[in-house]
Amino acid sequence: MTAFLRNTWRGLTSMRTALVLLFLLALAALPGALLPQRSLNFQKVDEYVASHGWWGRLLDRLEFFNVYGSVWFSAVYLLLFISLVGCLLPRTLEYAKALRGRPVITPRNLSRLPHHHTATVTETPQEVMAAAKQRLRGWRLVEREEDDGARSVSAERGYLRETGNLVFHFAMLGLIVALAIGKMFQYEGQVIVLANGSQFCNSGTLNYDTFHPGLRVDGTDLDPFCVRVNDFTANYLPSGQADYFRADIDYQSGDDLTTNTWRPYPLEVNSPLRTAGDRVYLLSHGYAPTFTVTFPDGQTRTHTTQWRPVNQLTYLSEGATKFDPPGVSDPAKRRTEQLAITGLFAPTAVFSGDLMDSGFPDLRDPAVAVDVMKGDLGNESGRGQSIYEVNQDMVDSGRLKRVARENLRPGDQITLDDGTKISFDGVQRWVYLQVSHDPAQGFVLVFAVLIVFGLGTSLVIKRRRLWVRAVPGDGGTVLRLGGLARTDQAGYGEEFGRVTDDLLAELTPLEEREGAVAGREP
Repeated sequence: MTAFLRNTWRGLTSMRTALVLLFLLALAALPGALLPQRSLNFQKVDEYVASHGWWGRLLDRLEFFNVYGSVWFSAVYLLLFISLVGCLLPRTLEYAKALRGRPVITPRNLSRLPHHHTATVTETPQEVMAAAKQRLRGWRLVEREEDDGARSVSAERGYLRETGNLVFHFAMLGLIVALAIGKMFQYEGQVIVLANGSQFCNSGTLNYDTFHPGLRVDGTDLDPFCVRVNDFTANYLPSGQADYFRADIDYQSGDDLTTNTWRPYPLEVNSPLRTAGDRVYLLSHGYAPTFTVTFPDGQTRTHTTQWRPVNQLTYLSEGATKFDPPGVSDPAKRRTEQLAITGLFAPTAVFSGDLMDSGFPDLRDPAVAVDVMKGDLGNESGRGQSIYEVNQDMVDSGRLKRVARENLRPGDQITLDDGTKISFDGVQRWVYLQVSHDPAQGFVLVFAVLIVFGLGTSLVIKRRRLWVRAVPGDGGTVLRLGGLARTDQAGYGEEFGRVTDDLLAELTPLEEREGAVAGREP
């Protein structure tokens, strides 16, 4: 049993296993990119399951719509973490031992090495060693005295190669940990804010239209700050293509919240606001028509509700603005007199007969094509409703009926049979903001940079060794050099040749230097 556990641990902590697990992690992440995820859009997941029958139900049972929180993805993630830790710790200890060690002794027969050279010089062995150490500055050197008065130098270089390798793998390990921390403590929310001085405060999840918390975030301890959207500017090219968007906002965070100090900031698409540890992005914008309903008793209600674009080129938008009758306490009667103004809005209206479309995304000639619905909106059914449309079940059951259809420009109005007047007062802009919080984002960037640095270092630097032996002889000193690259990378032969040439240039040959000694590689 002990042998089995030991072999299992060795297999798990091998570099080959770590690479396989890394590949499996990348493979496991593919469904998260290709399939809708419940954490992002549960409605699309339900539609996918319903449209694919048994296959969709099987994928749902196997957690393919919640990939990053699934058991199998977490298992691969955890195994990769354990494998990297178990692989790197022994390598680090071994590398630390190698750093404290001394270069290996000079081999007895240097001519057997891939790179070698022999020459006879007039200098003494001590002078040869001095010249060799001068030329090999920057190398790790050890000088040794051998038998018969011979002296040698062992030199080694390229230790940063293994350093880069370790930095790469430790940075990968740190990236895994940082991403895990980010998944636990990050949150992301989206909210639509009217660009008329309306405010949004990051004080709770109820202030968001959609909110996606991390695994350890319950939404009760968000970073406090407030944003006030004063205006929105959109510029378009003559073709209708967007040139730039900018929201003029004020914000307050920290001590500004107690002193009620607002600070201006031009929020643009690629220039998020960074405050209180969060980032506020400008994602998109749209239009919010304003309608006023004057009821038969003279009471008025004015609502400005955002409508969503259905054409991103011309910003033709659809939506529904809903009204409850004032002063009606009887629930049964109230459910028969509710109103909804639903239809299309065009910032630059073009008509083909009575059919309206939009010809340009900017506000040049705004108009709406609306249906006025009266009856039970289904607000008291206990089920959530979209603000962009009416409850189709109420329409199908006949409890919500269309009582008017008109095309309106600002200032136009409709008068219903009971005397209710509905006027189209104009339009305001809204902006779609996203608040993102990721405490590990900075660490992810640092580890990503270290991965690139470590990988580049391990690929560029070569680990190599060089030995110089000076043997006293008749009338001179026999100089022998040998070199060995510890990796298969090319180029060390050229470096060995340069070192040899530079060293011999500092010495005096006893006889004409051999032009091309056998065994010396270019």
